[in-house]
Amino acid sequence: MAIDYRITLDDWHAFSYRIELERGYDHAHAEDAPGWTRLGYQQCSNCPLSPEQYSHCPAALDLQGVLEDFQGLPAFQKAQVWVRTPEREYRKQVSLEEGVRSLLGVIMATSACPRLARLRPMAQQHLPFASQQEFALRAVSLYLARQYFNSRERRHADWELKGLVRLFQQLQLVNQAFWQRIHGTCGSDSNLKAFLTFFSMASSMSYSLETQLAKIRPLVMSDGED
Repeated sequence: MAIDYRITLDDWHAFSYRIELERGYDHAHAEDAPGWTRLGYQQCSNCPLSPEQYSHCPAALDLQGVLEDFQGLPAFQKAQVWVRTPEREYRKQVSLEEGVRSLLGVIMATSACPRLARLRPMAQQHLPFASQQEFALRAVSLYLARQYFNSRERRHADWELKGLVRLFQQLQLVNQAFWQRIHGTCGSDSNLKAFLTFFSMASSMSYSLETQLAKIRPLVMSDGED
């Protein structure tokens, strides 16, 4: 199962990507990957991987090609973005930053990184160009669905969403380290802005979950419903 992306710039130059949703660590790619992708370079403080088994960061390896494609391009440049998932197609004119953010998100969530893998269910139901409100609604909905099945199968069910906050706190550590990893590589281009937006969306789930829940309440509650 795969997701296809095509990002076409104003000059009709196009970049195409096919993201396999089930993929492992790319040992062959690691052999000639740049230094900033090595596991020990700005490694996440909560990374469970060891350099003896993984010479390079799985997510960095997967993102290298995209970062090189868009290096130096301005974040505000307009682009036509076409996305095909196994269920449907999307097409939208957006800033390059928004298009790249959507692409980066699905690549990171389907990488062989064990921390980012917790976002894989969202990637499998990929929604391109998601707003902060949509991101929060999908994250909470998928988490609560998991708790429902935990309850049905006589396991502990976390209806208070405490585990969701802990999950995004762990992802926040990944975000902070990854920001340091790619900052020197991206410079001040669309890649950096796209990462910043993606990281901000994720961090809001750990820093201000109650605020995010208040914003999505009108989407799930009928008028007058308590």
